[in-house]
Amino acid sequence: MEDFPKNLTEFRERFSTEESCIDYLIFLRWPDGFKCPICGSQEMRRTTRGLFECRKCCHQTSVTAGTLFHDTRKPLRLWFDAMWHITNQKYGANALGLQRTLDLGSYHTAWRWLHKLRRAMVRPCRDNLSGTVEVDETYIGGKRSGKRGRGAENKTLVVVAVEDKSKISATGKRIGRVRLQHIPDASADVLNEFIRTHVYAGSCIRTDGWSGYQEISTMGYKHIVVGSKDLTIAHLIIALLKRWLLGTYQGAVRSTHLNYYLDEFTFRFNRRTSKSRGKLFYR
Repeated sequence: MEDFPKNLTEFRERFSTEESCIDYLIFLRWPDGFKCPICGSQEMRRTTRGLFECRKCCHQTSVTAGTLFHDTRKPLRLWFDAMWHITNQKYGANALGLQRTLDLGSYHTAWRWLHKLRRAMVRPCRDNLSGTVEVDETYIGGKRSGKRGRGAENKTLVVVAVEDKSKISATGKRIGRVRLQHIPDASADVLNEFIRTHVYAGSCIRTDGWSGYQEISTMGYKHIVVGSKDLTIAHLIIALLKRWLLGTYQGAVRSTHLNYYLDEFTFRFNRRTSKSRGKLFYR
């Protein structure tokens, strides 16, 4: 089967019916043919309700089970339209825009769909960052005030990690992949856990002199301390993030949902050079 369509015309031709959407999901789920998740049998029959029933153990499953489409009452064609719309918006899509584009019945439906799709943007087994990695924190939603170690003080604290590829890139590409996370405070425990989770051991971590980073060299990383003004790549990502949040969502992001938006920014930034934007949700 051909890859995901590269333009809107191909998209509309490829997914013109509900059945064509189902066929595509079948291909993604069982590229080598149906396989029962219980007994492994490849023999099945389609029920009148559109389920797949194993002829050996009689287990029934659907092509949408365990996916973001599970139990949806909306047509798959509408979901596919939503994914195409979101991935082809250079700076992202907000709920009001999605509601208008798809003619959804309510703003709340569009908002829920966007959050479902943002959760799908993160691959569970994605590779950690490696090489030289800059790490810094920033406050979202206002001007920083108070002591750095006391937490966000009614503002939202985000930690940023970004690969510096300037010394190893033959293509001139200086910035590698990024990772972002909403954190409760800038303590050593919180920052160390973020680094362990998102950066491979053996990498070189570059930070400023904040005390929360003092233990990095004992965790299997090389640690280089520089002045805050020298974290130019991390600061560039922070500036892009704030501009993106303000331009796309007018900065109106609650801290309880911020990680979903950070996932979307990460998803878009790390795939900024993709030649087939329609395949950004391809798994």
